[in-house]
Amino acid sequence: MYEDSITHLSENFIRKILEVQENFLKKPDDVAMMVYSLSDALQKLGVDIMRTFFESIDQWLCKSPRRKEKFYIEQHMAKQLITSLGTVDFEKTLFSDKKCRRDMNCIFDEILGLEQHQRMTPDAVCNVLKEAAESSYRKGGSKVNPSDEISPTAVKDLIHGLQFPPNFNVPVQKKVVDYLYIDADEDHAHLQFQEKKGDLEVSESGRKKNGVITKLIYVYEGVRPVAPKSKRHRLIGTHYFCRCTEDNKALWDEVYEYIDTHYDLSKVKKVYLNADGGPWIKSGINRLHGVEYVLDEFHLSKYLLKMTGHMKDTQEDAKIELCKAIRSKEKADFIEIHERLMDCTTDEKVLKRIEESAQYILDNWTAAKRRLKHRDAIYGCSAEGHVYHVLSSRMSTLAMGWSRKGVAKMAQLREWYYNKRDFLELAKYQQKEENIKKAAGAEELVLSAKDMRVAERAGRSIYEMELGKYSDAISHTWTLQTKKQLQFYLDHYIY
Repeated sequence: MYEDSITHLSENFIRKILEVQENFLKKPDDVAMMVYSLSDALQKLGVDIMRTFFESIDQWLCKSPRRKEKFYIEQHMAKQLITSLGTVDFEKTLFSDKKCRRDMNCIFDEILGLEQHQRMTPDAVCNVLKEAAESSYRKGGSKVNPSDEISPTAVKDLIHGLQFPPNFNVPVQKKVVDYLYIDADEDHAHLQFQEKKGDLEVSESGRKKNGVITKLIYVYEGVRPVAPKSKRHRLIGTHYFCRCTEDNKALWDEVYEYIDTHYDLSKVKKVYLNADGGPWIKSGINRLHGVEYVLDEFHLSKYLLKMTGHMKDTQEDAKIELCKAIRSKEKADFIEIHERLMDCTTDEKVLKRIEESAQYILDNWTAAKRRLKHRDAIYGCSAEGHVYHVLSSRMSTLAMGWSRKGVAKMAQLREWYYNKRDFLELAKYQQKEENIKKAAGAEELVLSAKDMRVAERAGRSIYEMELGKYSDAISHTWTLQTKKQLQFYLDHYIY
């Protein structure tokens, strides 16, 4: 039956190829149509081949002598499996244990590593996650495979259920660098609800408390030009941490663990933390040994401009004088200049703006001094741009509303995306441990140490040792169906 199915598939495929070729020869200027036709034919062939394979495996299980010893055949049922190539419709068999007749078991699902009622294979999940991380739930659902799609709600449920492996793998050898840089900032997303609709708190003014902070931290080794003569630069060795969490201690501990496992800290001269001085960011200074906090250039320039904006023609001179005071003088000198700037206006709004800006710089005095004093070793902070590209562009630029779980999972999914991790690895990680274990009622083969050494020298598995005479009998005189069926029994000897 297996050979008949393959022959049927190949004949239909060849017929389709000849039809495509004939149509192309009639209209050779339409190459695109030929490409589309071939792609469609190849996709349908792949789906048909998978259906044939799956049904063959199910038939082998039904005929397996080991299965007959342990399980009854209860019923045959339709199964639909969504793959990245297309949706495969086939028939599988449910079995029941002879010792406990009520327990239904699907050996087919266990062999394929599928959970109960699982409809998508990891490769299809990979397509959905990657597109959802880049654009939207709706587009993610449309990218499951070339011919099908799933609903945005299904994509949302998939993402809400994600479990993530560790953010990084431990390298074999640590890197040696002179300086390390950590930039940190945050994005503000909007919640539709916390856990369920209608559970948002309302302030005294009647406004919903629907703001949530997503935190971005990234570690890098320096910068270099995009091209030899380019004025644009890119970061070297960037690694991202994107989280929606209130546990700052755990977040900074994870950052430190990454640095400690990837770099030889005994050779690093300085580790600089570039940021705007937010409380959760400053808490990282105490968690990371030897880190020096530096006020990022964007916020320093922003508040200097606020202090001098009313000076008109002398604004630039006032700004230079403030920078000199920060770089090489004391707080008292800065305060003196600040008071002179206050004397140059009577506008209450301007006075308040100057006071708040001066206080911000004084609160971050040492960090601002480092920014202006060590320009050779400290690069300008790019956190504002990174926040937009990594978080805001997907999570807050448009009028989007999230649940707390959704915003947390999407932040980690963006982290996975920008760290250039494999989405197929993430999809496979969702498989639970019980899907990897052996089927219920499986028997272990017991071989002596001598048998195992002989098997190892011969390059054969312990299953092949037990059924070696059958394995050796596989020869060119056997049909393809028989070879595959026997190999299946060898690999899954428990059945």
